Amino acid sequence: MQSEDMLSLAQNSLGDNKARDVQTLDVRKLTSIADYLIVASGTSRRHVQSVSEHVIEAAKLAGQKPIGVEGKESGEWILIDLTDVIVHVMQPSTRAFYKLEDLWSVGSGADKAGGSHV
Repeated sequence: MQSEDMLSLAQNSLGDNKARDVQTLDVRKLTSIADYLIVASGTSRRHVQSVSEHVIEAAKLAGQKPIGVEGKESGEWILIDLTDVIVHVMQPSTRAFYKLEDLWSVGSGADKAGGSHV
């Protein structure tokens, strides 16, 4: 599956499951670990876990099993590695503390790729 297809699949799954403040960063010029990073928020521990589980299931149904998932138990910050697309689903306080969007855009001119507010 092409990275743009996986990006679209993840964005759609996040939107369908009412993730909040979904931001997509094109990091192809910054790193070789992924093409895109998606950062989204859930409203609670349970919502973060549910949104993440739906992204994982959507990827599996598309034939792309995640190569890694971290943080499922805590529900504070769940990372889903879909090879060329890395999805971070976080509680708002955790997201505000780590500011991943700022980290990846510092001095880089990182482009937002289809960044949307859901």
